[in-house]
Amino acid sequence: MTRRPVLKGDTLPFSAFLTDSFGRRHSYLRISLTEKCNLRCQYCMPEEGVKLTPRAQLLTTSEVLSLARLFVHEGVDKIRLTGGEPLIRPDVLDIIAELRKLEGLRTIAVTTNGMNLARLLPKLKDSGLDLLNISLDSLIPAKFEFIVRRKGFHKVMEGIDKALEMGYNPVKVNCVVMRGLNEDEILDFVALTEKKPIEVRFIEYMPFDGNKWNFKKMVSYQEMLDHIKQQWPALEMVPTGHADTAKAYKVPGFAGQVGFITSMSDHFCGSCNRLRLTADGNLKVCLFGNSEVSLRDELRSGASETELLQIIGAAVGRKKKQHAGMFNLSKMKNRPMILIGG
Repeated sequence: MTRRPVLKGDTLPFSAFLTDSFGRRHSYLRISLTEKCNLRCQYCMPEEGVKLTPRAQLLTTSEVLSLARLFVHEGVDKIRLTGGEPLIRPDVLDIIAELRKLEGLRTIAVTTNGMNLARLLPKLKDSGLDLLNISLDSLIPAKFEFIVRRKGFHKVMEGIDKALEMGYNPVKVNCVVMRGLNEDEILDFVALTEKKPIEVRFIEYMPFDGNKWNFKKMVSYQEMLDHIKQQWPALEMVPTGHADTAKAYKVPGFAGQVGFITSMSDHFCGSCNRLRLTADGNLKVCLFGNSEVSLRDELRSGASETELLQIIGAAVGRKKKQHAGMFNLSKMKNRPMILIGG
């Protein structure tokens, strides 16, 4: 199997299979390790829960690693492990240790709700974990419980402190902002960045199956930014990489910074470099798209690496220029976030 190079100004070739018709190179793969979660966040999962995929239909550890190896060989240099909650997968440490052996993979990241983080972090670091994103939508314990429908605020804070103590820098904290729920805490979240190298990322509320998305609940990036600037007028923009999803800002003198993920009000589809592999083995080329292709079925039917690459390349080639926009997305059928891989 040979990589079909695409040379476009860069000296290193990049796989044609992972390059779409708009020239976007997909070097970042998000792998969902499980559909299960120990929280029930309102924006992620319907209140009644979700029907979990039978275990036999989920990717095995060897299938996850085989597909990861294939993507890295083609040019993926960053893998993020998601869920559900990835840290409840029993062999998560083994998976990270095996990924660490892949030549060309520069970054292994995890997005977690932080509930098990403090306990697991020393072993996660030993296994080779580079980056951490921790979800936290309120700094008020009672409100935290209301949003996630479970107790555990202090465990998450302990996980954040442990990550800082162990030298993770920055520690990224993801906050989904919802009007009437937690938009009154935006300034408190910014204040977290004063003394600690935390990057708080404010995420616009997005429509997914079962989360009762409503335009009125969405607080836009511009509204959040204006609110923060009233308190800290000197807030300044920080340069970011071409494919970074967050618009970054910093209060001068603060140790950390804030970012805004503006998927709804100001999409960043033009620089998208991400692909998603769901826990049941489907490749999603767009978080908001409802077209998927099963790599699990191809693997299990004995497809060769070349055949798998043709299927991946065809899916990437069909990726649209941009998502359908928030009003159209709210009417489209898509998985709940828990079944995509937050």
